[in-house]
Amino acid sequence: MAEAVKNKSSQRRSSVGLRTLAVDIGGTGTKVEVLDQQGKALTERIRVPTPPGATPHKMVRLIGKMAAQAGRFDRVSVGFPGVVKNGMVYTAANLGKGWNCVKLDKLLTEKLGKPVRVANDADVQGLGAISGSGVELAITLGTGFGSVVFVDGHRIHMELAHAPFHKGKTYEQELGIKALRKKGKRKWNKLLREAIDDLSQTFNYDRLYIGGGNARHINFELPATVKVVSNEEGLLGGIKLWEVTEPSTGGITARKRAKPIVKKTQPAVKDQIVQSGSITVH
Repeated sequence: MAEAVKNKSSQRRSSVGLRTLAVDIGGTGTKVEVLDQQGKALTERIRVPTPPGATPHKMVRLIGKMAAQAGRFDRVSVGFPGVVKNGMVYTAANLGKGWNCVKLDKLLTEKLGKPVRVANDADVQGLGAISGSGVELAITLGTGFGSVVFVDGHRIHMELAHAPFHKGKTYEQELGIKALRKKGKRKWNKLLREAIDDLSQTFNYDRLYIGGGNARHINFELPATVKVVSNEEGLLGGIKLWEVTEPSTGGITARKRAKPIVKKTQPAVKDQIVQSGSITVH
């Protein structure tokens, strides 16, 4: 009888596969949930407010407490609201201080005793939504503005949040949570429509995915190539983060006085990215 119970337990573990603790760090809230290998939730989602002035120490301690409540897991995926490359956080404007060149994957591995992968939150959201074919762009509308581009499923590091967008202001200044509250939904939606058109002209994308908590405020008809990504679809990105490798070269970085990477009339954007591995927007 004991052997039969053991076999049944082993079969259940096999069907679930590796258990991934998916962590979504936001400017206002942090969420964790354990997923099976297909991205199906195995536990209830736990959400707590992100502490004000969220330093690396505070966030690692918070995630440690939340992980203890979540139950058993084998590995960890983290979506982070800032510039991230190879597990290193370079900036986190919507959190606290002290996030310059922080190896968050290492800190969490030491805290949780499990392997950890960390990526920008838009990267994770996009991984769960993309088809893996052509040029695909994903943006997140939350406390700030996240972005990532994929070419045939290959992730290219990119951060457009602080690139000039409208009347001298950046994408984040015009489409972040502060802008939504100040301008109201009508003006915010008008600016988002303009941003979608600008991104189409710049990247000549095949598909654009929009995620994040404020995507629910979109009130206009989107083009056929644009799709709002649900939280459920985004969860799958936490699994796919373990199925991809980091690019060996640098990523796309947007800086002040940015100029379009490529015009709509130049269909070679895919070849440019694939050949160089990175594009820097000056």
